[in-house]
This record gives sequence, C-alpha cells and structure tokens, in this order.
Amino acid sequence: MIIKSIHLNNYRNYKDMEIHFDDGINILYGKNAQGKTNILESAYLCATTKSHKGSKDKEMIRFGCEESHIRTIVEKKQKTFQIDMHLKKSGAKGVAINKMPIKRAVDLFGIINIVFFSPEDLNIIKNGPAERRRFIDAELCQIDKVYLSDLTNYNKVLNQRNHLLKEMNYRPDLKETLPIWEEKLMEFGKKIIQRRTLFINDLNEIICGIHKNITGSKEHIVMRYEPSVTDNDFEKQLNAAKEKDYRFCSTSVGPHRDDMIFEVDGIDIRKFGSQGQQRTAALSLKLSEIEFVKKTIHDNPILLLDDVLSELDSDRQNYLLNSISDIQTIITCTGLDEFVKNRFKVDKVFEVVEGEVFDERRKENESGIWCGSNPDT
Repeated sequence: MIIKSIHLNNYRNYKDMEIHFDDGINILYGKNAQGKTNILESAYLCATTKSHKGSKDKEMIRFGCEESHIRTIVEKKQKTFQIDMHLKKSGAKGVAINKMPIKRAVDLFGIINIVFFSPEDLNIIKNGPAERRRFIDAELCQIDKVYLSDLTNYNKVLNQRNHLLKEMNYRPDLKETLPIWEEKLMEFGKKIIQRRTLFINDLNEIICGIHKNITGSKEHIVMRYEPSVTDNDFEKQLNAAKEKDYRFCSTSVGPHRDDMIFEVDGIDIRKFGSQGQQRTAALSLKLSEIEFVKKTIHDNPILLLDDVLSELDSDRQNYLLNSISDIQTIITCTGLDEFVKNRFKVDKVFEVVEGEVFDERRKENESGIWCGSNPDT
C-alpha cells in the first residue's frame, strides 16, 4: 500500500500543488510554518475523512476561497484508487472513490491505512485518558467498519441521553423515555468494550517485544485496559449512577470514560515513570500499531512522521528509522542533519517553502544523503 501522489487545490496554504512520492522514505523539509504538516494532514483526511488536528472543513480551505479539493492516488495490492475530497465552507464535504461519489464515510475507511506519529503522541502516556481513547478509536475505526458503526451510534445515543438529562430539569415527564436510550447505550457500549478488550490484548502481545528491544531487555512493559464498566456490569453501574447523572446532567459511566494503563516492571508509568520511560513507551506503542495493522490487513500501512525525530534522542531515532525500512514513510523535519549524520537511506527529498514544494533528487556529494541504491555498491 502506497500513496503515489497528492494534488491540493486551495487547501490550507497551497493554491495548486501536486506531489509524487516514492514507495520508500520521503522527506519533506523546510522551516516552520511552511506547510509541511498540511500535506500529511491531507493524506490523513483522505484516509479517515477527518483532520488529525480535529480541524473543521472550513478551517482547511485556503484563506479567501470558498472550497478546496484534494486528490490522492493510492496503489494497493496491484489496484489503483483515486480518492477525491471536496471541502466546502458551507455544507458537508463531498467524497468520491474512482470518480464515484460515496454517501457514507464508512465506504472510504480501509482503502488507506495510516499510522500518524507526531510529537504530541510522545505525551500520550502522561496526558489525560481522552488521548488514549482517541488512539484506540483512530486505529480501530480504520480497520473495523463494525466498530466504526458501533462507536458512531454509541456517541449519538450518548449525546441524546445527555440532552435528555438536561431537558428533564424543565420537563420531568421526559424521564419515562430514558430507558429507551439507556438500552441502546448499553447495546452499543458493550460491543465497544468487547472490541477494545481484544485490541488491547493483541497490542500487548506486540508491544512487549518491541519495548524489550528498545530498552536492551532492561525493562518489561504491560498494557492494561481500564474500562469504566465491563460489558457484564454496565447495566448495574448505569443504574447506580443515575442520581449522580440527574444532578450533573451527564452520563458518568460507559466506554467514553475508558482508559489504558502502562506498567513497566509493575510500576504505573503514567504516575510514577520518568519522561524517558513515558516516551519510550509511546514510541513502542506507535511501532506496535504498525505491526498490528500489518497483521490485521496483511499489508503495510503508510507511516506519517510529523517532525517527531527532533523530539527523540539518537538511540530512539535509530531504532525508529531502522524499523520502518519496509513501509512507505513520509517524514517532515526542519533540516536534513540527522539523515546526513546517520547516513539513512532516503528515497526522495522535497523542500517546502511557503506553500510550494520542490523535488530535490540530491546526490551524496551535494548533501551527504544517499538516495536509492546502497552507497557502497
């Protein structure tokens, strides 16, 4: 699975730009605020219909324009897919696959599988539980359309129940309709809990070996799913929390309150781990995500690294770059020093300057980076 090209029209700071990628390691370098991350965002958008930043459609349209277009060409198992996305300042986005419009976002999921790694992900261990739930949901929604449907329905029912709890202050008679929404909440919630349990168990088997290699067998990591409720006691806990929910007009139990625990040698590193331990665990988690996708879809995902190398020490940089040699990777960075110093194989280099992209096929004697074949042959 590879992205062959991306064409952007009136997207973010790009007026009209087309970029063609190599199926190996691609570098986008340039000063800050030039538009490097925008290219990665557009790729993620075409895979998931959403920005990794949580941006609204109108925020991604070039300033002064009413609409934006993205065209991504993907090659997957000897088949070519063209994904077109039309963003509008007013109205829903339009999406087409091979020039055929689709009505449901679920029809897009699974064509491109992307693992996105940014500096913010390095704080996933120490940040709040919402970050870890977002990680779980982002991956499962890409590979499991049933989970995507269950999660979408759960969130709709959750919002409806919360709205009802607020309205009951003015219309107590609405309390009679509460059991209808609670039944649906438990129906979808139990499925989410069960799928998340399987996902964490699968990841746990993968992350142990990766983390062991990164730490030189000095540490042992275990991931634990920490659900707000189990699928067996959901109804009991929901009933027990009703008075609290009435008081605060919000649903206090359910998978929207779930979390994950990371233990290194039996210690919860969210609370007691060093920053180094937390970052190593985060790196292990993202690499585990790559292996999980490979195992699940029997193909390689596409890896997007957004200025993350500058946040890692040389040992972690080396381990990361040596681990991704077999998958298409698009890396953003402000300079090429680390690649020159460590002589990593780079297949294509682009310079990004104020919304323009320049293809640079640099030779070793010009930049110190070697492209394509092994420099020793």
